[in-house]
Amino acid sequence: MAELFADPGEVGFLNSVFNGLTNGSRSGGAIGIIAFLLIIGGSFGMIMLPSSIHKSMLRLIVITKGHDLLTIPILCLIFSLGGAVFGMGEEAIAFALLLTPILVLQGYNPITAVLCTYISTQVGFASSCMNPFNVAIAQGLADVPLLSGAGFRFVMWIAFTATLMIFTTLYAKRIKKPGQSVDIKELAQQSVMSLGDRLVIANLFLGIAWVIWGVSARGYYIAEIASQFFTIGLTSAIISLVFRLDNVSVDQLAKSFQKGAADLMPVVLIVGFSQGILIVLGGADPTTPSALNSILHHASQSISDLPSIISAFFMLTFQSIFNFFVTSGSGQAALTMPLLAPMADLVGVTRQTAVLTFQLGDGLTNMIVPTSAALMGSLGVAGVKWNDWAAFIWKFLLFNFILAMIFVAVAVLIGF
Repeated sequence: MAELFADPGEVGFLNSVFNGLTNGSRSGGAIGIIAFLLIIGGSFGMIMLPSSIHKSMLRLIVITKGHDLLTIPILCLIFSLGGAVFGMGEEAIAFALLLTPILVLQGYNPITAVLCTYISTQVGFASSCMNPFNVAIAQGLADVPLLSGAGFRFVMWIAFTATLMIFTTLYAKRIKKPGQSVDIKELAQQSVMSLGDRLVIANLFLGIAWVIWGVSARGYYIAEIASQFFTIGLTSAIISLVFRLDNVSVDQLAKSFQKGAADLMPVVLIVGFSQGILIVLGGADPTTPSALNSILHHASQSISDLPSIISAFFMLTFQSIFNFFVTSGSGQAALTMPLLAPMADLVGVTRQTAVLTFQLGDGLTNMIVPTSAALMGSLGVAGVKWNDWAAFIWKFLLFNFILAMIFVAVAVLIGF
């Protein structure tokens, strides 16, 4: 039993869970990432509580009346931004429910609504340069400067989002039928945005610009970025209270913060448990003999004779397959990056590129895996069966995977 319960300050098997949850510091490791996730989850809970963002979507449809095909690429761009900036995923279910009947009335089909909402968020999620829930977490676990490589990823986001916008617009144009008359007056009434609603939207975009400035100009890391997002959430809550948006109360805002943080609790536990497993395997120090280093050595030996590009493709494929079992971006990062980051060192691939293979493999396969609650929820509210969806989306997914391989290959060649 001595091996199970170690002396105080030492590592035993049964106290590995606690050690995993408390591993690291406020600037990194499990404890920093856990605090980061809880604060950001709660902050976005407060931001999403008033209907300001919902109204902005309806407002877009009102503004583009008579040019409804123009709505399609704009929606794709907006939801891709949502996925890229704050990991929008499950929130797309509500928007799919809201927009499906409107787009159907305009002559489109429910698949178009899923493309414009959920799929757009996942394209943004996969190619993001600043998503705190996948890029930032993976870079923190891989010991890569937080939100570094943003220029390359921004170009990648533009390429993937442009591809989505073109594909969805051409598809919508091809399947469009003569639509029924949409009650613009009713939509206009529902989309009326008060000064408070506009301030919530402006506050969000100004906050995002602040985060980008902080990372690029001041070198902000996990603790500072978490504080920035908390400030965005807090100022959004104050605006909601001052302008009485949807009559939200302090109690409702507090509960929305609690719910937003609680929604990420499964991910928090995965982060802690994965760090505990890492400790049991001997830790992440590459100079110390351990079970983990033995595993990495043998795994890297199997691909060590392959060109670096092929090794990177192997990582991309592994992350894509692994996403079937763990669809949470933060959870997948916690489980795979502690293994793949040091493996990248052994096979001549940079850790930044390893993070790139993670985010692309994780995000893109969210388009089709039936284990994704957000995908199944979006399909459910839109009235689309998964087998019909899979038969439709696989070609687009394959094209995106080829595009991902091109970006991974370029990353390897330029030493990204």
